Amino acid sequence: MMTAVALCALGAEKALSNELKKLDLQVLDAGFGRARFVADLGGLYRALMGLRTADRILLEAASFPASDFDALFEGVRSVRWEELIPRGFKVVVEKVRTNRSSLHAETSVQAVVHKASAERLCEAWGVRRLDEYGEEACLRVYLEKDIASILLDLTGEPLFHRGYRTEGGAAPLRETSAAAILLLLGWKRKFPLYDPFCGSGTFATEAALYAWDAAPGLGRTFRLSDLLVGDAEVEAEVRADLAARVDFSRTIRIQGSDVDPRAVSIARSNAERAFDLARGAQIARGAQGARGAQGARGAQGARGAEGGRGIRLPPGGSAPPSPDRSGIPTFSVLDMKKAKAGWDEGFLFANPPYGERLGDTVEAERIYREMPALLENFPGWNLAVVTNHPGFESHFGRTADSVREITNGALRSFLYAFGPSKRGNDVDRRRT
Repeated sequence: MMTAVALCALGAEKALSNELKKLDLQVLDAGFGRARFVADLGGLYRALMGLRTADRILLEAASFPASDFDALFEGVRSVRWEELIPRGFKVVVEKVRTNRSSLHAETSVQAVVHKASAERLCEAWGVRRLDEYGEEACLRVYLEKDIASILLDLTGEPLFHRGYRTEGGAAPLRETSAAAILLLLGWKRKFPLYDPFCGSGTFATEAALYAWDAAPGLGRTFRLSDLLVGDAEVEAEVRADLAARVDFSRTIRIQGSDVDPRAVSIARSNAERAFDLARGAQIARGAQGARGAQGARGAQGARGAEGGRGIRLPPGGSAPPSPDRSGIPTFSVLDMKKAKAGWDEGFLFANPPYGERLGDTVEAERIYREMPALLENFPGWNLAVVTNHPGFESHFGRTADSVREITNGALRSFLYAFGPSKRGNDVDRRRT
């Protein structure tokens, strides 16, 4: 068994922990944008392919006391890096974080960790220096109360690169953040979902993947498979198991709209592509027996539309047609004020334009003041609003039932939740 760390948006730790448990992975602790868990190799692949809220998965290669640089150097050098990193790779220490530790100069910590790991590999491989043009093995270092944790990246391209989004609007909502919001607010596939500011369709598409039981990482590959700890047969088995769970026959009611025709066109394309990736995984599973695990690994070089390493589309760029595509989210060009509920209850998820996206805070606040139209047009529905404006409620004219902070990349945002039974609340009835 191995110890690993899943990184997520600040505020999404609870959703991430629940996901890990549902994947039958033991959670050791969680907080500050990450969760530590225990897994075998199959569990690592399940986490990489199946987690909706995680941005990255890292292997905890070592954890040891390090109150000075000598202890840090010896601790890193004692790791059997040659059993993890293939010959010809180079080591990159991409991030260092320190908290309440004697060692707090991040650049110095970075240099010591790089030197110690490189020395170990050079000695094991019988070379004088690592190939500066080799593939990257990326390390992260966390120093907490003089305990060093040395982490090896297993992900490659971050996990919010699902493979389906080729374009996004200004400051798009990350796929992992959208998934975390859906899970935190308890949306289930039996409820209709509507996004009146759909943009590139992230909320709707993530909801569809969840409703189909489509693991978000089915259409891509991972750095783990390039490392010595990876195994093509185990990867193929996990991928086939997750692909077998995909079910397009479920009745789902997911819609979105936007005033921007180009955004709606992008949203439609992204939702179609997400369907094709999940469908392609089903088809690949059916052919796996004839192809074999080695063939499955051989497909890893394919690159998807997002352009980064590790995104895989089926040959030709899309999966063969599915018998039924009726469950794909639908989108329309429509002003938010004209949107109407098609069902008695459901969930509204809104990521309205805000000052940083529009370049005009006054215009964003005007939109907030118009949003109560949603409450009139969607009676009985829950409403969730994501924005970085801390004064959203005063412009919206209602007090939220709950407010959470959640990050979207480097952007600090607020998640305002309004239940259907509290739609009449006046803004003066503030929380105390």
